[in-house]
Amino acid sequence: MTVKRLGILTGGGDCAGLNSVIRAVAKCAISRYGMTVVGIRDGFEGLMGEPRTVSLTTYMVKGLLYRGGTILGSSNKGDPFAYKRIIDGKVVITDRSDEVIENIRNLELDALIVVGGDGTNAIAYRLFQRGINVVGVPKTIDNDLAATDVTFGYYTAVEIVTEAIDRLQTTAESHHRVMVVETMGRNAGWIALESGLAGGADIILIPEIPFTMEKVVEAIREREAMGRRFTIICVAEGAKPSGGNQVIREIVKDSAETVRLGGIGEQIATWLNEEKVAECRSTALGHIQRGGSACAFDRNLCTRLGTHAVHAVAEGKFGQMVVLKNWKMDLVPIHEAIAKIRHVDPEGDLVRSARDTGVSFGD
Repeated sequence: MTVKRLGILTGGGDCAGLNSVIRAVAKCAISRYGMTVVGIRDGFEGLMGEPRTVSLTTYMVKGLLYRGGTILGSSNKGDPFAYKRIIDGKVVITDRSDEVIENIRNLELDALIVVGGDGTNAIAYRLFQRGINVVGVPKTIDNDLAATDVTFGYYTAVEIVTEAIDRLQTTAESHHRVMVVETMGRNAGWIALESGLAGGADIILIPEIPFTMEKVVEAIREREAMGRRFTIICVAEGAKPSGGNQVIREIVKDSAETVRLGGIGEQIATWLNEEKVAECRSTALGHIQRGGSACAFDRNLCTRLGTHAVHAVAEGKFGQMVVLKNWKMDLVPIHEAIAKIRHVDPEGDLVRSARDTGVSFGD
């Protein structure tokens, strides 16, 4: 089939690089294939009720390469197969997928490019099973999709956290403190590991390696014995003590996420202060990791992913996700791409290199 009208939406949490993908898709689709490109606002929610769309022209996407966020908006609450609403204090779940499919057809979209993480692309795959021509693009700062070497937005987040650790090094040294930096990442420790290693953190705590406070204290004392009067701890939000549980910041009723993690950094700092191990401060970087301009690597990756997604559409390769595999562009069936989460290998090169340079993982 010939694709004349192409839709694109961005779903899930925002991150640096989304606009770069939108730009690449629009420019390639228009200049190479003469397609009309329609942007869907606010993820799948823009396809419920009265459709919310915007025409994406080459002029419209000018300047998006270095602009953070997404001009289309995003949402992690718009699963049309299980749409959640709070009515009279109760969660009501309805299936609005027929509504979405009808709107796609009323908009005369021949295909849809869906940019998002595992949850967003799971929805895309279910739409594909219902007859919608879909191509997925992987996005998450967590870097936890196993089918691709790396997801865009990840290395920008790593750069941001690394800069934060660099800045905390000087204040920690000046005041002889232990500084705890909490990163995002959900159940994967990639951000904490790579930024901690790059920023020279002394202790890195990740979900894949349960820790004990005794070992954390031991690492702090060892540094003190060497004359090091400060310590940097980089901890992933999903890290947990051996035999313990992750710290839950919030129970969510109306979102695809049932819980939001966060607070482990403050918990560690409080314990170290109360036990008088050291004067300690905690910093949770939160959504700072998602914002701002994408780094050079992510901008180029976004351009490659976006253009390759358009080529896949033009060639009729639907139900596929564009991925970076062995550092080359490739396609993987969406259901395979989202089937497995990529976790840090506790015996892998990154962890081994960190240990070899004196980093403690609290184990």
